[in-house]
Amino acid sequence: MSNIKLFEEQKIRTHYDEENEKWYFAIVDVVGILSESIDPQAYWRKLKQRLKEEGNETVTNCHALKMKAADGKMRLTDVADTQQLLRLIQSIPSPKAEPFKLWLAKVGYERIQEMNDPEISLDRARENWIKHGRSEKWIQIRMSGQETRNKLTDYWKNVGINDNIDFAFLTNIIHQEWADLTVKQHKALKGLKSQNLRDHMSEAELIFTALAELSTRQIAEVKKAETVKENAIAGKKGGRIAKNARKELETKTGKSIITGDNFLPPEKIKKIKNK
Repeated sequence: MSNIKLFEEQKIRTHYDEENEKWYFAIVDVVGILSESIDPQAYWRKLKQRLKEEGNETVTNCHALKMKAADGKMRLTDVADTQQLLRLIQSIPSPKAEPFKLWLAKVGYERIQEMNDPEISLDRARENWIKHGRSEKWIQIRMSGQETRNKLTDYWKNVGINDNIDFAFLTNIIHQEWADLTVKQHKALKGLKSQNLRDHMSEAELIFTALAELSTRQIAEVKKAETVKENAIAGKKGGRIAKNARKELETKTGKSIITGDNFLPPEKIKKIKNK
């Protein structure tokens, strides 16, 4: 499970290993925050080389995972678990070191809470959406859609599809089929960069996304789809069901379901437009 965590409003790419119950953090993201370097990659390369020369076992034991880079592509990224990261922090002189250690402990504690009671993570998401001005109706649709999404990804996992790249590939097939836009194109239409597309969808966009994914899962279950190719076929069929429904509604209302609207704050929209 890969996602983004925030430390003092700065993004850190993370991955939670369900089997080993461990968090992994993108080292370069942490290095960038603590060192405040204009080139975190270069800083990490030099630090890694120095630690290797010193015989530091932490660096030797660090491994890489595919994570989404700034350009949107999945790239191998050096990661560290909590213990490894705590050791690395000692090698980076920074006034943020102690607050970061507390943040690491908080991330671990919150995950334990969520595993014992999944409703906690939903409550946190709800609080965040309310804070950003979402209506109760929108939140209900968003959470219902997330449950539909989770059931689909659970199906993929159960048939042996676990790679994030495969998840992205299949998701894009479904999305492109129902929306006539790739996920990337839809984000571009809304002026989004690293933001989660679903968090900026309208109520209608969320509903048709959920319909496409619900249809995909049910078709995959009936057809007993197992391979990525078989699930891609189910994805196209499921997406087409939502597409036909979208087109019928658009014909009746004369309005497009796909919209360039987003929930970004005005200052953020202005900054993106200026770029």
